[in-house]
Amino acid sequence: MERILIARRDVEALTGLKRSFIYRAMSLGRFPRPVKIGPKAVRWVEAEIREWIEDRINESSKTGASQ
Repeated sequence: MERILIARRDVEALTGLKRSFIYRAMSLGRFPRPVKIGPKAVRWVEAEIREWIEDRINESSKTGASQ
């Protein structure tokens, strides 16, 4: 499995979420945590973000929120 690291702006583009929500959800354990790649740099594993999106879609389908 190829692991691709993506920047926060790419996470925002994929999820439609803003920085503040992403970091709040991470602090609550409800969003994937980034990988530290340098003293002041982090990236997210793209597959983990896509899995998180799929989980939200599946949860929505179960509760009927999309109906």
